[in-house]
Amino acid sequence: MELLGRFQPVCRALERLGRVSPSSFRPIEAFGLKFPNAVGLAAGFDKNARAWRAAAALGFGHVEIGTVTALPQPGNPRPRMFRYPAEEAVINRLGFNNQGSQAVAARLAGQPPPGRRRIPLGINLGKSKAAEIERAPQDYLESFGRLADYADYVVLNVSSPNTPGLRQLQDESRLRELLSAVTEANARRAGTPGKRRVPILLKIAPDLTFAQIDAVVCVVFDHRLDGLIATNTTLARPGPFSGASETGGLSGAPLCRKSTEVIRYVCLKTAGRVPVIGVGGITSVESAAEKLDAGACLVQLYTGLIYRGPFFARALAHGLEDRQRR
Repeated sequence: MELLGRFQPVCRALERLGRVSPSSFRPIEAFGLKFPNAVGLAAGFDKNARAWRAAAALGFGHVEIGTVTALPQPGNPRPRMFRYPAEEAVINRLGFNNQGSQAVAARLAGQPPPGRRRIPLGINLGKSKAAEIERAPQDYLESFGRLADYADYVVLNVSSPNTPGLRQLQDESRLRELLSAVTEANARRAGTPGKRRVPILLKIAPDLTFAQIDAVVCVVFDHRLDGLIATNTTLARPGPFSGASETGGLSGAPLCRKSTEVIRYVCLKTAGRVPVIGVGGITSVESAAEKLDAGACLVQLYTGLIYRGPFFARALAHGLEDRQRR
């Protein structure tokens, strides 16, 4: 994908070949942005902004890079990613391996900026492993300051299971502290000449209780976040994974039902006031449609790409368009 992205005329040709029919083309609007279709590439695939320019050629309507941390870090020891083909699942404990926000900002500085891209680019931010939980807001702010200029939207990832203590940021008091820091920095941007306010989204775990989700939604309303992403990978081990020995987050088909339940609950609690991107276990048009029917406005995938191939997003976009037309 990185190589393909260097040949933009080829990317444009592939994009035209795979585009939904012009007569039915209606961009999806969310967070003040326009998306050519509902299918996005989830964070975790392109951690360092190397491959995203080819995403539209493969049929994606948006792409999210990262997770990016303030400090460069190698991630957890290998092996750290495990496939389960019979279940179309993956367990990963990558641990936010990335080159750090400074290196990613330098790379994005040489690529098309917001307003001159084929599809929206989200940047997913996480906490550096070396940063104590008490310093998490400052750590996120460091990455936000470096990368906000290059983002169509920014995601605060507080739900990966592979960074020690990260999920504590979903606790109401810590979440309020983090969102206050980032939203205030974003407001200051809006008052600076040549800068703009960037839509901010929050990515949550599928392992939250309904009471915990209620608290998160309350904080999201209070800080006027632009959206939610539901969900990250799960620590649960359903069905055939009850005896799995590998630690890390489970993704793929076994996560599908749980993530859809969370999406439906979040959409009911927010009454449509906060747009939701649905992620988790999308392996077919039907599983993507379930998330849209549950209230999501967009969907994202990653594990499905592993098992269904590079043009899976294109097939999904066409399938969802056909379904809507019917």
